[in-house]
Amino acid sequence: MTTTMHEGLDLGQVPELAAQLRVDSIRASTSAGSGHPTSSLSAADLLATLMSRHLRYDWDAPDAPGNDHLVFSKGHASPLLYSVYKAAGVVSDRELMEGYRRFDQRLEGHPTPVLPWVDVATGSLGQGLPDGVGIALAGKNLEQAPYRVWVLTGDSELAEGSMWEALATASHYQLTNLVTIVDVNRLGQRGETALGWDMDTYAARVEAFGAQAVVVDGHDIDQIDDALARADGELDRPLVILARTVKGKGIPGVEDELDWHGKPMPDEKAEEAIESLGGERSLQVRGLMPPHIEQTARPERGSVQLPAFERGEEVATRKAYGPALAALADVDPRVVALDGEVSNSTGVADFIEAHPERFFEMFIAEQQMVAAATGLSTRGYLAYVSTFAAFLTRAADFIRMAPVSRVDLRLIGSHAGVEIGADGPSQMGLEDLAMIAATQGSTVLYPSDATSTAALVAQMADVPGVSYLRTTRGGYPVLYGAEELFPVGGSKTLRSSPQDSVTLIGAGVTLHEALAAADALAEDGVHARVIDAYSIKPIDGEGIREAVTATGGRVVVAEDHHAEGGLGAAVLAALASEPIADLHLRHLAVDGVPGSGTTEELLDWAGIDAAHIAQAARAALEA
Repeated sequence: MTTTMHEGLDLGQVPELAAQLRVDSIRASTSAGSGHPTSSLSAADLLATLMSRHLRYDWDAPDAPGNDHLVFSKGHASPLLYSVYKAAGVVSDRELMEGYRRFDQRLEGHPTPVLPWVDVATGSLGQGLPDGVGIALAGKNLEQAPYRVWVLTGDSELAEGSMWEALATASHYQLTNLVTIVDVNRLGQRGETALGWDMDTYAARVEAFGAQAVVVDGHDIDQIDDALARADGELDRPLVILARTVKGKGIPGVEDELDWHGKPMPDEKAEEAIESLGGERSLQVRGLMPPHIEQTARPERGSVQLPAFERGEEVATRKAYGPALAALADVDPRVVALDGEVSNSTGVADFIEAHPERFFEMFIAEQQMVAAATGLSTRGYLAYVSTFAAFLTRAADFIRMAPVSRVDLRLIGSHAGVEIGADGPSQMGLEDLAMIAATQGSTVLYPSDATSTAALVAQMADVPGVSYLRTTRGGYPVLYGAEELFPVGGSKTLRSSPQDSVTLIGAGVTLHEALAAADALAEDGVHARVIDAYSIKPIDGEGIREAVTATGGRVVVAEDHHAEGGLGAAVLAALASEPIADLHLRHLAVDGVPGSGTTEELLDWAGIDAAHIAQAARAALEA
């Protein structure tokens, strides 16, 4: 039987669609020889009811501005999602059977935006709901659009703290356009979840985080339909539907049994299961169309008037970030900012004052902060995220997933390195450069003065992928005039002469220390070339090789970061690409766990101050 519906199925027809979704989930995973069919079967009734009666979506126009958004936070249930796409008529049965989990095919093991109906990549549990918060923020606070964000999650996933960060944030911003559907099927990968089917405790926790909890039998179509219909009413807080389900529902010998997680059914077992479900079907259901919204083109960005700084005045680079971002936002309505309750330290306070409607306070919830930026990015916004460099490490998995989601993130990490002084090691970002540099397709920037910081903040608007700008706590002299350009992938030579015998490379605070070291060396008659490596990834390999070659292969790299994965690693990689004969390189970096102290004491302790740089230069000359 083939049926195409555009106004939603009659409630009595939904079980047939649910059976088709179950059958196709089994067929796809068995054909692929891998997948998670039992996790799909438990949620089939939920998705059949949602897609056929409540999801407002134009399947032929995935970018239609009125479309609802469906996020599979439990991305391992991809057989179910792809079966939904088949039921909608946008994926063929052949693609489902021959393309699922195959090399160079778009039906990947976990959904990604290579499919036009997928907003964000999921599968790393605990990410879909936080990302959905970002999409819902865009719809309610920025676009004032009527679309809803429907998020399917699993019960195992609720062990992730990021899920509760998401609910707390959704409650704070009263995201009544966000509906979370929790598939409480009791069984995780290796056994029962922490709460099993304790629906009362789940509901109490959801309510405690400010959302409305509705408990239903996840296989009772009437109950499911009534719960989903609440999204049509006047909600005063986010809605969470807690659905008690059975893993592997509908398959004798499989449902509610251990050891079936992530295992396709063998051919014979699959045939029996499909027969028990009534065989294959070919229903095509389009459901409800979205409300029509006129799509207006956003105005092109105007000319940015960045803040100007006087040469020689001492300005912390973090203090240049906010004014620069505000100036960018003045001419580009897509620019939004998020911060982790440290805006008076990161410098974004200037932006908040200028554009409060485009600022989102994420409080001390760094995972949710990066996830919200991810969701906002899917809606076309240029999201800038700021917090202390050290605390971005808490969101490492969300940053890692950004390239998989094909989104652009702009991260600003302040208070980096031992330079911050007395606050001590818990506040010192010493791994951040390595973490971001290891992210696929990323860009890593580390300006040394206010002028270069402002210029790079503006350039980040057009940098694809994940870009990171590291800022410094203390104030340092402005080195450049407003007319100076700072292309990504470039560097600046601040000291140079034909007599140079050693190259000093720094970024951020160590550039200023390198300049002081060059002055000290000059008193001894030693000429040093000083390079500002403000772009760490991509590094200016050509410029660095030219400088090191000109100074006889003698080079000192100093960085306020651990030795692994930062500026030194980038310089070494650049030099290794075209080996330099008789290379004498000294790499100064932070080794060991620092303590509290003044900036001067800690730079000395780490061996990255001017005195140590000059000493390393003399050692290179002696070598």
